[in-house]
Amino acid sequence: MTQFDPASLLVSRSQSADEGPIIRMSQRARELRAGGMDVVSLTLGEPDFDTPENIQAAATAAMKAGLTHYSPVMGIPELRNALSAKLRAENGLDYGPNDICVSNGAKQAIANAILSIVGDGDEVIMLAPFWVSYEITVRFAGGTPKVLHAGVEENYKVPASRIAAAISPRTKLIVLNSPSNPTGAVWTRGELMELAEVVKSHPHLMVLSDEIYEYIMFGGEMVSIGSLPGMRERTITVNGFSKGFAMTGWRLGYAAAPAPIAKAMGRMQSALTAGANQFVQRAAIAALEGPRGEVERMRQEYQKRRDMVLAGLRAIPGLRIGDIPATFYAFPDVSGLLGRKAGNHVIDTTDALCDWLLEQHGVATVPGTAFGAPGSIRLSFACSETEIAKAMQRMQKALGELGVDPAC
Repeated sequence: MTQFDPASLLVSRSQSADEGPIIRMSQRARELRAGGMDVVSLTLGEPDFDTPENIQAAATAAMKAGLTHYSPVMGIPELRNALSAKLRAENGLDYGPNDICVSNGAKQAIANAILSIVGDGDEVIMLAPFWVSYEITVRFAGGTPKVLHAGVEENYKVPASRIAAAISPRTKLIVLNSPSNPTGAVWTRGELMELAEVVKSHPHLMVLSDEIYEYIMFGGEMVSIGSLPGMRERTITVNGFSKGFAMTGWRLGYAAAPAPIAKAMGRMQSALTAGANQFVQRAAIAALEGPRGEVERMRQEYQKRRDMVLAGLRAIPGLRIGDIPATFYAFPDVSGLLGRKAGNHVIDTTDALCDWLLEQHGVATVPGTAFGAPGSIRLSFACSETEIAKAMQRMQKALGELGVDPAC
């Protein structure tokens, strides 16, 4: 009898369907901890705070009221009404309830949008550094990512002129993430207006604007590109509850878009997963309409941590880091440290650098290869000040001990 190998049935997309380096580094950190090593993990982008009590209470009340059954695919009307009011009041976006699709996390909202409008051969402009799932989903849809890079010297924001030059007749979508994971960069109103003019000059081009970190800003103005003149019909705005409300495990997101696209996203979701959890949607209403004191308290804590991380990283020679106006990530450029010696080994990539920091110094970070920026590493400071202080001390000691560039 012929030996059957289930692995022989796998197709290529199944081999690249996860957030590779992020998962690898967080898993390795857990393994080392389980073996008794003292590891500070700065890998996962998950708030370390519990979900506020009023939100938990709303979910409990909904379950006790029997709201544990299937919900409408697009979301319960009460939540879509609340989201419509939120988008109008906080973001200047005029979307009615029927223009909103509630999803099982913002990641699904992004997938719904991309799978609805990107097909074989369509180009999608990716502004690197970018969150890894964008590229994975574009490739799933048959699209072609067109990656444009911006480094620390440009505050990690690709100028509108360079975006304009990259647009071809096949370009269908620009993915924008402001505030940004992994860099913390925030696009200003002026920068977004320049980008909007570029988009409006092309008849078949839209923007997918991921605004999941809007409540974790440390200054400046949060501007939704869809609120700018002429951009409502050109924008799919994605958001969710995981970051600002510390609701990661609740898995609830949403997208607002012109009605035909919103309906298409609903059809896509119906085919793949159906409606989001009903009692979580009731909790989301409490999050939107309830007090925001805990949200602000968390933001203030992140700001303190941001200041600690900036001070710690800026004390390391050869490392470059700009301001971090938002999110709970730092994305220092470590290219000036690559090619140097650690003992008998030359650390020539950020993957090797992150492995060395973890294995030899007990600090888990993520290489920039995960985000389309191989000269940088990402640190999440969604952890305690004690852990941050320990991580900064270890990184300063470790990176300070790297030998002289062997090419010198």
